[in-house]
Amino acid sequence: MLKFKKKVGKFYRINQYIQAKEVRVIDKDGKQIGIMPIFNAIQKAREAGVDLIEVAPNANPPVCKIIDFKKFKYLEAKKEKEDKKGQKKGELKEIVFSPFIAQNDLNTRVKKIKEFFDQGNKVKIRIKFSGRELGKKEFGYKLVEKVITNLGESANKESEPKFQGRELFLILAPNKNLTKAKGGQNEAKKENE
Repeated sequence: MLKFKKKVGKFYRINQYIQAKEVRVIDKDGKQIGIMPIFNAIQKAREAGVDLIEVAPNANPPVCKIIDFKKFKYLEAKKEKEDKKGQKKGELKEIVFSPFIAQNDLNTRVKKIKEFFDQGNKVKIRIKFSGRELGKKEFGYKLVEKVITNLGESANKESEPKFQGRELFLILAPNKNLTKAKGGQNEAKKENE
């Protein structure tokens, strides 16, 4: 049996369901009208042919907006969607190495790290040791230095390499100055085309 999660939206009191005696009223353009009794605020909304919506119930006095409820919900959904777009950047990606990796594999992984940096993501480098490799931990640290050397100025160490169990961890972040410069170069290329 399939169960669907119902998305529960934010609850707003409107018109006669607002329980405060006095409210701070804002018109549809965002201009503050002032503090008035709830009866007068509802009357003003009805004259305008729209609703009175309680947007900040915890404020003293509660803040209400005079606007059409459907339009208000549309604007809220649009704003929420824009906020979610902005949250996508800055994820933590992970790349796994072995301490005795071939040069071509190393180059491929370094290239992938650069791609993650171009997207604005941080990268967690994990070097996995198995069996007798644990006796040669210095090869892990040498590999970290190789990776950082290959990345050049595009990477900043966010943490020092450290061992946890059989793995060596390191977190790298993109150099923000270089990513901004690349962004400017990409925009310049688009303008020239």
